[in-house]
Amino acid sequence: MDVICPPQRLGESEGPTLFIAGSIEMGTASRWQDEVIQHLADHQGVLLNPRRKEWDSTWEQTIENPHFKEQVVWELQGIEQSDYVAFYFDPATKSPITLFELGLAIGLGKQIHLACPHGFWRKGNVDVIASRNSLIVHTSLAAIIDALQATLSNHRKEHHHEEKD
Repeated sequence: MDVICPPQRLGESEGPTLFIAGSIEMGTASRWQDEVIQHLADHQGVLLNPRRKEWDSTWEQTIENPHFKEQVVWELQGIEQSDYVAFYFDPATKSPITLFELGLAIGLGKQIHLACPHGFWRKGNVDVIASRNSLIVHTSLAAIIDALQATLSNHRKEHHHEEKD
């Protein structure tokens, strides 16, 4: 998969687009995105990774700050434009923005993959929301990676079959 990080723009691509939403809290969250990217590298498509390489924690988080606003808009547009959105809630974090983005993706009717391991402070809330929206909740990063690999493989097979018809 081609990997795009902010502020790089999404262009035309062959194959599906996957946005990986989840815990980023600098210094607290694991770099789980790297593991997802590594395991999906052989699949066709585009992976949108919101973990910005040049993030500056001193940026004021206001709409008036152009760098901060650019980041938030990039993430929102990424979710809106993606075929799939994967969520990972790192138990070492609070991840309020990820919770918000999960609600947004559900409201947009996105195809969602979700991992919320035991120990995440709001796992009960995530489980209830997932149940009400017929979403499977994986309890590990490895399980969601397996699910994503299967989804991307099926996407390729379905679209390859459509091209032959």
